[in-house]
Amino acid sequence: MKITKSVQSLIEEINDDHFSSNPETPIRIDAFDLEDDIKIELISKKFKDIMEILGLDLTDDSLKDTPARVAKMYVKEIFSGLNPANKPAITLFDNKYKYDEMVLEKNITFYSNCEHHFVPIIGKAHVAYISSGKVIGLSKLNRIVEYYAKRPQVQERLTMQIANELKNILQTEDVAVVLDAKHLCVSMRGVKDEASSTVTAAYSGRFNEEGIKNEFLSYIKN
Repeated sequence: MKITKSVQSLIEEINDDHFSSNPETPIRIDAFDLEDDIKIELISKKFKDIMEILGLDLTDDSLKDTPARVAKMYVKEIFSGLNPANKPAITLFDNKYKYDEMVLEKNITFYSNCEHHFVPIIGKAHVAYISSGKVIGLSKLNRIVEYYAKRPQVQERLTMQIANELKNILQTEDVAVVLDAKHLCVSMRGVKDEASSTVTAAYSGRFNEEGIKNEFLSYIKN
């Protein structure tokens, strides 16, 4: 069947919408049956095929090791958050100071990848909670953001995964997460808008109260 230009444009527009109805990262149940070294070997072969199909000369000194480099980067670095073995170990401490105001870690830099085009998402995360009796080391907030960012992502899902993880760990509903990110699939292809960014937020518990939410947002702006 011949597809008209207007229909093709509509299909492309729909495919560019970054939407996912799945709150969990869609991972197969056999995702970790293979050891990392085997995954790297297999991905390297597949990526070599892609490069050769593109017409690149892999005998060139600059390109010959690229498939292996990309494969190792995928498994050990930018998609390492797929593996639950890499989930950061979290230690909680008693809130001995009885501190009952919000704790905010803002401007946490994160790098992720759009699951629709596998190009980078670069942004800042702002994470806050109010203790229910336990506190978490500040660096662990960064680690949680990093862990969930290091997988193919949709920003809305990433926001909720960070928020849900904090609620589970801290045993409190009083959590707020705001992500402000630039999607290279928007700026370097498609619409090619270099100025826009995407903001997503998750508020729960006391952060749904207008006064506390406004306090949180004012800290971010400052």
